Amino acid sequence: RIMKWAKLKGYRNHYYISPQIWAWKEGRIKDIKRDVDEMYVILPFEKEFYEQKHQFPVHFVGHPLIDAIAQRQSVDHTKFLATYQLDDRPLIALLPGSRKQEIKKMLKVMLEMVDQYPKYQFVIAGAPGQEESFYSSYLKDYPVTLVMNRTYDLMSLCHSALVTSGTATLETALFKVPQVVCYKGSSISYQIAKRIVKLDYISLVNLIMDQPVVTELIQADFNKRSLKQELDLILDPTHRNRVFTDYFELEKKLGGIGASEHTAKLIYKDIKK
Repeated sequence: RIMKWAKLKGYRNHYYISPQIWAWKEGRIKDIKRDVDEMYVILPFEKEFYEQKHQFPVHFVGHPLIDAIAQRQSVDHTKFLATYQLDDRPLIALLPGSRKQEIKKMLKVMLEMVDQYPKYQFVIAGAPGQEESFYSSYLKDYPVTLVMNRTYDLMSLCHSALVTSGTATLETALFKVPQVVCYKGSSISYQIAKRIVKLDYISLVNLIMDQPVVTELIQADFNKRSLKQELDLILDPTHRNRVFTDYFELEKKLGGIGASEHTAKLIYKDIKK
């Protein structure tokens, strides 16, 4: 709505980070073509989507998550373990999402893995905006640690992860952590989404690579048996090496550091014209 108003007033519109019209409501391309002068996209397949499918030229500038991860302050491994009373066993991170209803569904199944792997220790990445007390009722007697608001620190140290579909799947990949991508919603929501969203994959990792680099367990497939099977796989050294190779290729496709700076320079260049 702001773009439409601005265009009518004679302003040039620069749009940084495209809406995901490749996933749903593709008809928005009409408004974009009408109101946007320069579009800056952060996913490599978006350039092809806009230019080849819709004949609308865009700039691929790379992904700002690479900068966010590269610029973060490194964490002291020993101090982190001591702070949360963790031992030297490898860490498996649980990322059950950010919304209450989502966390309830995801965490219940993820926690069923804890007793199956005594040689590992499980750590939940608490979501910003949620209280510790919210998680407590689900933890019961599980030997699992809750770490609030330190997801990047945890990801930099963990061995593997179970991750709810979303941006976290890409963050996990950029930290080079083998993962199983999980998602389960209500039956009605899932059936609606299937009809609206026309994608081969739900994780950004697989969408960018256009192949199943990470396993996606969706709806009925997200169960204790399948999750254990896939967790066994990402703990296997041979499989992990293949994942690491794919992750490095993924990072190359994302264009390296400097997405926002690159965008700013392009906008400045256009303004100077």
